[in-house]
Amino acid sequence: MPKTEKIERVAELKAGIDGSDALLLTEYRGLTVSDITELRRSLAEGGTKFAVVKNTLMQRAAADASIDDLESMLEGPTAVAFIAGDPVAAAKKVVEAAKKFPSLILKGGYMDGKVLSADEAKGLADLEPREVMLSKIAGLLKGEMSRAAAMFVSAQSKFLSLLEAYKEKVPDDSVPEVTEPAVEPEPVVEPEPVVEDTTAGGAAQEEAPAQAEEDASTEVVDEVPAGEETNETPPTDAEAVQAEGEE
Repeated sequence: MPKTEKIERVAELKAGIDGSDALLLTEYRGLTVSDITELRRSLAEGGTKFAVVKNTLMQRAAADASIDDLESMLEGPTAVAFIAGDPVAAAKKVVEAAKKFPSLILKGGYMDGKVLSADEAKGLADLEPREVMLSKIAGLLKGEMSRAAAMFVSAQSKFLSLLEAYKEKVPDDSVPEVTEPAVEPEPVVEPEPVVEDTTAGGAAQEEAPAQAEEDASTEVVDEVPAGEETNETPPTDAEAVQAEGEE
């Protein structure tokens, strides 16, 4: 094979490794072309590509893909199943084909970063398909959720039963009645009595009339001539006329 073709073939094998979920390596010694074609078609239904490879080119492709432990399986005529799907379903088909074609030997495999021995690769066929496993896991989760819900309802029911029993044992008198507080009437504000002012201002107002009377009496006294008594009675009209004639 020319060097250019080898480089292209190695690149194709590496791309197949990178795009696969798992690898199954087989030895197809003794199988006819029609047998290999039938096996290839059977595996293609599940998304698996079955290809005859050259060991040296497969070793280079595996090394480029950082897989260094496949050398022991790359001896003799080798065909690789590049699985892009369920590894369990592909392993079941390879094991069934080995029963039909005894010359087909499962040498090992590679999955999840780990190299599988022949027994481990065959053990994949004993597992249940991914869909069945997922449905079982979903059933388990559903069962756990239903069990948890039932336990919660049971616990709630027991609590309510205990609460009712406690209410029956406790007498009614022990529970204080809650009464609304009485509304008190608003207080009536009475007007404050007027208190007379007894201070200096009030005394001044009381002394004002007395002072006025005293001042008036003083003026009357001042009008009376000196030496005359103020208790004399005024003359009558006849006495006044007589006094004028005498003059």
